[in-house]
Amino acid sequence: MGKESLQVLNALDVAKTQWYHFTAIIIAGMGFFTDAYDLFCISLVTKLLGRIYYHVDGASKPGSLPPNVAAAVNGVAFCGTLAGQLFFGWLGDKMGRKRVYGVTLMLMVVCSIGSGLSFGHNSQSVMTTLCFFRFWLGFGIGGDYPLSATIMSEYSNKKTRGAFIAAVFAMQGFGILGGGIFAVFISMVFKAKFDAPAYAVDPVASTVPQADYIWRIILMVGALPAALTYYWRMKMPETARYTALVAKDTAQAASDMSKVLHMDIEAETSEPAQCHGHARKWELESAQCQGHARKCDRDTQQLRNAYGLFSKEFLRRHGTHLLGTSITWFLFDIAFYSQNLFQKDIFTAIGWIPPAATMNAVEEVFRIARAQTLIALCSTVPGYWFTVAFIDRIGRFTIQLMGFFFMTVFMFALAIPYHHWTLKDNQIGFIVLYSLTFFFANFGPNATTFVVPAEIFPARFRSTCHGISAASGKLGAMVGAFGFLYLAQSPDKNRTDAGYPPGIGVKNSLLLLGGLNLLGMLFTFLVPEAKGKSLEEMSGENEDGTIEELGRQTQAFSHRTVSEA
Repeated sequence: MGKESLQVLNALDVAKTQWYHFTAIIIAGMGFFTDAYDLFCISLVTKLLGRIYYHVDGASKPGSLPPNVAAAVNGVAFCGTLAGQLFFGWLGDKMGRKRVYGVTLMLMVVCSIGSGLSFGHNSQSVMTTLCFFRFWLGFGIGGDYPLSATIMSEYSNKKTRGAFIAAVFAMQGFGILGGGIFAVFISMVFKAKFDAPAYAVDPVASTVPQADYIWRIILMVGALPAALTYYWRMKMPETARYTALVAKDTAQAASDMSKVLHMDIEAETSEPAQCHGHARKWELESAQCQGHARKCDRDTQQLRNAYGLFSKEFLRRHGTHLLGTSITWFLFDIAFYSQNLFQKDIFTAIGWIPPAATMNAVEEVFRIARAQTLIALCSTVPGYWFTVAFIDRIGRFTIQLMGFFFMTVFMFALAIPYHHWTLKDNQIGFIVLYSLTFFFANFGPNATTFVVPAEIFPARFRSTCHGISAASGKLGAMVGAFGFLYLAQSPDKNRTDAGYPPGIGVKNSLLLLGGLNLLGMLFTFLVPEAKGKSLEEMSGENEDGTIEELGRQTQAFSHRTVSEA
């Protein structure tokens, strides 16, 4: 690595994969399971909300959410997520990753339950309450992005770090799948218990009063996985890299990691064996060691701010990287979220889900959930785990470039002969190509845009920079969520959904999304490859003197404590 590094960081870089690594993946990953469940389950129930709260007597079609309400319900969680990513990302660098890690989870639990308990005297008050809780739900979800990524990257060894961070993110796939499966199950139960005629037969009776429970139950169940992992999240120690490089407490870092990695890690760097023995013995015998460590920490306090965030030095070293991670995530999320949130509209457009008037309310939930579950099972989940399997073999850059390339190809393949795919005989081909775009989204930039920002920035900025990159992504998600609502409308004003102006249609929307993926390919060249390198090597902390100076300080600390012992 060129310069003398702290032994605790070296020990982390070369540590063998242990049970603790898998425990950390589950603890952090269940947050992402909840994130995905909560963010995407709303798309399963928006049609139902329209039928329940916006029914119009005598209308030929079931009620649907007005454009402004649909945009708010779908997009308000993204606004909260964006704010949460920036706030908790900054807080994670200021207060430590662990201290704010439980707060995000409790926000998710409370607001998931609150979302399902959105009551009111009229439709407007119900939707307002729902949007309030979904904003704060998003705020908690946003905090999970930078904290989980940073914690996992700082716990991992350099050989399998990419796979471990990607595995945490891959739990999103199971969250989307879990949401779909649960919605299928709950709608089947209600369908069997409360049968109803299709809307075309009896518009009022087609939506049974009990249907109001379905969306509430689906939203509230999202609290369960988060609540189950809260205790274990609180038991995790602070990451050694934060403790050593930001809090400047190398003795505590060594102690924490010794416990979880089940190996002895010394806080010193280059003492002879005899001095090691004396220092270790003294450390075990005398509590005064902590006092000297604190003094040593104060001596090195000036190193904490060697250069500040967005200083000229930061922009020189990492400005291009931050631009690359932010823009690629922004461009990708426009395409990803517009596809994911509006799958049901695409499925309806090509005839995979029957016209709304031919179904009752519960049947419609079942059909939408079944279609999304099949897509998740066949393409979304496998794509995530392909990334986990290959990210440390072929690298982040290759996977991201390949993902953007194939997404571009498949979107153009869907868009250019779009009329061909709408014909009944060709619908299966449309679904296959559509699934492949999801597969390469997840075996591609969806995972790598999450992994890379957690690897390439200095420890004292890592959580903040990841939060900035992720917030850029959520800005893209908002563009996708809000923009696609309007863009995908038919150019023929007689064929648009109620309340919407004519748009550019699904075909032109897909062409536009393909173009954005092409741009994503180009911006990928701004992002460095982190495969097989230590975090300090990638962030430049080996070169800025931080680690070398910490090594000298801990070495001096050892000399003092040995002589005093």
